[in-house]
Amino acid sequence: MNASPSSFTLPFAANSDALCTTSAAVNWIGGAFVAPQADHGRLPIHNPRHGAVMAEVHLSDRADVDAAVAAAQAALPAWRALPVRDRAQVMFRLRELMHRELDALTWLVSHENGKIYAEARAEVEKAIECVEFGCSLGNMGVGEQLDVSKGVNCQTTQEPLGVVAGVTPFNFPLMVPLWMLPQALVGGNAFILKPSERVPLSTQRLAVLLQQAGLPDGIFNIVNGAQAVVEALCDHPTIKAVGFVGSTKVAKLVYGRAAATGKRALCLGGAKNHLIVVPDADVALSAENIVASFSGCAGQRCMAASVLVAVGDCDKVIDAVVAKAGQIRMGAELGPVISAAAHARIKGYIDGAEKMGAVVRVDGRGASADPGGWWVGPTILDRVSPDMPAGCEEIFGPVLSIVRVNTLDEAIAIENNNPYGNASSVYTTSGAVARYVMSKVDAGMCGVNVGVPVPREPFGFGGWNDSKFGHGNMTGWDGYLFWTRPRKVTSKWALQADWTWMS
Repeated sequence: MNASPSSFTLPFAANSDALCTTSAAVNWIGGAFVAPQADHGRLPIHNPRHGAVMAEVHLSDRADVDAAVAAAQAALPAWRALPVRDRAQVMFRLRELMHRELDALTWLVSHENGKIYAEARAEVEKAIECVEFGCSLGNMGVGEQLDVSKGVNCQTTQEPLGVVAGVTPFNFPLMVPLWMLPQALVGGNAFILKPSERVPLSTQRLAVLLQQAGLPDGIFNIVNGAQAVVEALCDHPTIKAVGFVGSTKVAKLVYGRAAATGKRALCLGGAKNHLIVVPDADVALSAENIVASFSGCAGQRCMAASVLVAVGDCDKVIDAVVAKAGQIRMGAELGPVISAAAHARIKGYIDGAEKMGAVVRVDGRGASADPGGWWVGPTILDRVSPDMPAGCEEIFGPVLSIVRVNTLDEAIAIENNNPYGNASSVYTTSGAVARYVMSKVDAGMCGVNVGVPVPREPFGFGGWNDSKFGHGNMTGWDGYLFWTRPRKVTSKWALQADWTWMS
């Protein structure tokens, strides 16, 4: 049945950090907001800054996935028949609409995720950058051709897979879906999205903007829910590919389940990113960059620094990091974590490290801003050993663990012995040191004096080891190749006087 009209047909009304409630999140199928076919309950959507409910999300099941697939299949033939340049025009119009609603989208992300306004705005701007890459695919999507023999031509084109799906996390409610959508849609596919049930509101508004941008109804669909919906997407025989971003534990499960049904799967997992600092590092640059890396977005990003490996006497840098972290203003420069459970988990890591002998240089356990919210301030743990839970497990909070070693090779060994391989960085003024570390660390995204080495478009995002399951990168040209498949055509139109083996 149809749901009541949603406020997401209009821009989000908030223009401050004050709590703003809005309508429930329902499914978007066939170009309309619809309630699930059966009542599977609702979950509260909390504003983490206030710890208060701002909306609810209706939970769905397999029947709703079936309905989304049916809508996608009905719309797909006309969409895939359009030239790639025509499909890319939707991205041009979406870009303009997102710029027009930049402020409203920023407040929406801030309220449902908890990011401070500046971080939420940066997310929306990065999401627009992803859309801009989709604009470029109208020209970049050209195939290859070559006369391989007299009168014989071989041509390759990238063809859509059909109906595809994505599952996205809470920490970037607008940006991560747009890691997938431009490439998949311009590639000629129909897409079903399962956003995090904690932050489904931004994608509700995105659905309307895509419709306003001219995307045909049924080509983009949203099915809200939890585990049952993810499993249904993995199992559905019509869905040809699944993209996933989340924890390593779930990424492994989704990859295995989707691959078992013959689907393409690319699943990005968690991280334990190591920053290596050496004595010749620039103190001011390193301190500012390291603090931004571990505390930005409240540490709730897979690219956040979580371990600082100090080689030799790096006390000048460490002291500067401690001083700068201690100056961060809660609520203005650092937002809350996503939930009460996350707050308890992060605090548990800090408590545990302290009991095991770590020195708490900056303590964020008592920090707060707005009453009722889930706040953890920047926390720095010194003298951590790599085998402590805080030294080897993903905390996903604004916590930096400092491990001290004597040699550069010891530091590299610590990075390479952890099961993840998402990101690694080095702080140095020596080109030789930088080159040595970059050639040795076992990570897919690396930085030199850059603590969050996110590759920007057209370069692809993706780690190694237990940080990624599947082939290629999620963004950039790799993303376009993931959501499409090559068709090879060999043709001969002219008879030749001299024959070859291909004749």
